[in-house]
Amino acid sequence: MTFLQAENLLDAGRFNECAALASSLIVDQTDASNLHDQARTHILLAKASQGAGLLEQAAAAARDAVELTTGESESEINIKARQALIAALADGGKLPEAWEESKRLAGVVSDDVDDQLAGKAYWVIGNVAFLFDKIEEGLRYHELAATTFSPTKNLDVWAKFNKASAAMRLAANVADGDTLRCIERAELATDVIGGSEADLLLLKRNRAHWSYLAGDAESAIAALEDIRTTAKSLTPQTLGDICLLLGRAYLAAGEPAMARQALSEAVSHFESAGASARAEQTRTILETELGRDSLWARFLRVTGLGRN
Repeated sequence: MTFLQAENLLDAGRFNECAALASSLIVDQTDASNLHDQARTHILLAKASQGAGLLEQAAAAARDAVELTTGESESEINIKARQALIAALADGGKLPEAWEESKRLAGVVSDDVDDQLAGKAYWVIGNVAFLFDKIEEGLRYHELAATTFSPTKNLDVWAKFNKASAAMRLAANVADGDTLRCIERAELATDVIGGSEADLLLLKRNRAHWSYLAGDAESAIAALEDIRTTAKSLTPQTLGDICLLLGRAYLAAGEPAMARQALSEAVSHFESAGASARAEQTRTILETELGRDSLWARFLRVTGLGRN
């Protein structure tokens, strides 16, 4: 019953409370024979820690769950533990390590695995492939995931997958018809089943990213600024992503000062989440794109390319 309470806290987005309750369960689990319950609790702790922006703790908890189920590589609990580990590593910007774990996960997903579970495994592997700039593999794994999901079986999972797949495609600068269909399917499904504040904000972010890639920096800026100023339920790493995209949109609009502010805020969010690699990547953009911002600003003013 305590585990169920913690799961409900996770679903409600009360991540710190969920993590505290899950930690207390781990302390109370003195029966070493019940490894599956311990692993389930570590996975719950990993998800709550990731939601709270504590990515190092999330990866550590997920790794404990993987180790507790070693020798059961094709078991449901082991696959879920590996998914949680990969998600935490990827969110923290540890992409080489996340990709190695993804290849291990791909090797243990067999035809005997439940379709929904296999789909979620392919989903997370595809995410890492996109982030690691392996675009073709990202597309392939997301296509594999799409074939296992169905709106008639689980509309909520269908909506979340399409939303996440669109975000990954956009992050990889894949702005094609398939990406737009992912965006539209996620919006339609969310209209039917409803969504949390975070769900709705992330759908709005996808639309803003689409506008940015389509060359409409103005629309992207308006939507992202709205998210930035009103978001209360997003994780630090997600806010970092939003501010990073906002900074890129301001650069495209010829506003280096606003771009610097947004990118600096992205660095702070990534550091708060323990995503040091993402923070360093954003600093690199600051240095390379804005190291000569006064010259860039003068060029935009002279050529008339800046925003009035």
